[in-house]
Amino acid sequence: MKYDYLIIGGGIVGLSSAYHILKEKPGARLIVLEKENELAAHQTGHNSGVIHSGIYYKPGSLKATNCINGYNMLLDFCNQHEVKYELCGKLIVATNSTEIPELEKLYERGLQNGLSKISYVEKQDIAAHEPHLNGVKAIHVPYTGIIDYTSVCDALAQQIKLMGGEIGLGKKVIDIKKALGQTEVVTDNETYLTQMLVNCAGL
Repeated sequence: MKYDYLIIGGGIVGLSSAYHILKEKPGARLIVLEKENELAAHQTGHNSGVIHSGIYYKPGSLKATNCINGYNMLLDFCNQHEVKYELCGKLIVATNSTEIPELEKLYERGLQNGLSKISYVEKQDIAAHEPHLNGVKAIHVPYTGIIDYTSVCDALAQQIKLMGGEIGLGKKVIDIKKALGQTEVVTDNETYLTQMLVNCAGL
């Protein structure tokens, strides 16, 4: 079987890559190969389920840019395809007065990263957000959320199929070879030829 794009790995990185390739290249012959019999079976399905705001990253850095852009793209995708999530927010807490200068640095970093809705929470108001939390001052970050990334993967897979892509489960890649200007991808039950190989197999 011949494809324009073959992606190894059915986690969120592989599925997102496939989704964006098909958006950019409508009609491309594309397949995602996943060794397990279900998607998101490894890191994607076992992470903390947090939607990160990017407050900790150095303003202007690649990490900050990727996190904030990815945040917006994730929420746009979820809103468009009815994937549930909750922007429950979080508190970053100074537990004593010596930690306040670092808290203030984080606050300024958050503003520089475009998080204009963050705010300080004084000691007497912390319990209103979290009654079991002690601290002298905090930053409320309303951007932080929770989500089931397996559900995101299911929605990505559905869109990939609607755009003409294929997903092969139970397809463990055991060898990769060059063959007549193409790449030959050998699994334990089939062999595929592709013009472009994208490896998102994680460990």
